[in-house]
Amino acid sequence: MKKLIKLFIIVLSLFVLIMNVSPKERSVTSSGKELSSIRYTLNEKDFFPELIKTKITIASIGDVLIHGPIYQDAWTGSSYDFYPILQKMETILTEPTITTANQESMIGGVAHGLSSYPSFNSPKEVGDALKAVGVDAVVLANNHTLDRGEAVIQSAIQHWDVLDMTYVGAYQDAEDQNELRVIETEEDISVALLAYTYGTNGIPVPGGKEYLVNLIDRENIAEEVGRAEEQADIIVLQLHFGNEYERMPNEEQKELAQFAADLGVDAVIGHHPHVLQPAEWLEGEAGNETLVIYSLGNFLSNQQELYQRIGGVFSFTVEKTVYGNNIDIQLHSPKLVPTYTKFHSDWADYEVVPMHTLTDIELPEAGIHYEEIKAHMSQWMPEMKFPEG
Repeated sequence: MKKLIKLFIIVLSLFVLIMNVSPKERSVTSSGKELSSIRYTLNEKDFFPELIKTKITIASIGDVLIHGPIYQDAWTGSSYDFYPILQKMETILTEPTITTANQESMIGGVAHGLSSYPSFNSPKEVGDALKAVGVDAVVLANNHTLDRGEAVIQSAIQHWDVLDMTYVGAYQDAEDQNELRVIETEEDISVALLAYTYGTNGIPVPGGKEYLVNLIDRENIAEEVGRAEEQADIIVLQLHFGNEYERMPNEEQKELAQFAADLGVDAVIGHHPHVLQPAEWLEGEAGNETLVIYSLGNFLSNQQELYQRIGGVFSFTVEKTVYGNNIDIQLHSPKLVPTYTKFHSDWADYEVVPMHTLTDIELPEAGIHYEEIKAHMSQWMPEMKFPEG
């Protein structure tokens, strides 16, 4: 009997020893050869995977359209300095994880001759100021992309490269165009940026150089969205579309936004009308939700009318939940900070400021205008947040 008890203790000890060695040490065949595919224990994490939650914020601003009076105002006597024009927006623009801007005028620089409407070429220093105030990526696909030809586009892209800023919608060559813009964040959330324009003011795209500007083409968009889905957690599609100076989206905008939602795009950011247009949620054919804002208006321009001077910083939160092999991505908490471009009657002292900070001296009945903008932009999205005026 004692021998049986002793044998039982030995067997039990061996069992305990086996259970406490690493899986690799226990992964052997009967001949003693290692066989890593056989495991005798299951890790606790196999039963209880770690729950990981991370989040980022993404913000976008509208048209940066540098008319002559603006770059003349930025002239210091020896160079151009746009930072004073934008500095009051720096805190707001640096706070998000990723901030994008619609750079509507190419920053080809003085070497190519600066120009204004209707054919734009802006100082390179515009890019320096945007980076200084927190912009991380610029959208280059718009109706003014080809205004001054390929040389200005290439010069602008070269400067964006010098600044180490992501650009999308216009490219150096076909290889550059084929490379998706995917921003990897420290929070392990990857964001793909896509951009297209309805046209280029009748200027034909040079044959064989379609990479100079992305035109809206549903087949191309679907193909690029498909590739982006394999490389990124979310897709942000920037579209240059709609009718200028109209405060509501037209049917073509709505149809294209729905097309994007049906493809599974996560957010659609609109530009071109030069005035703000509302935001809404669209349901895609797979039951997904797509966040859409149809136009962010002008962020900085010399256009004169009230609504042409009002733009916005539109932002939202992206939350990623990982539980084992399951990944869930949610967009929520849409927010808009309306902005206003101030300047004197002699077209000087340009400044972009948060609209809720305006006084009645700077804009008569500023509070009334601010409340009207809030109501206009949130009419389809009542949960949208705004700074308190």
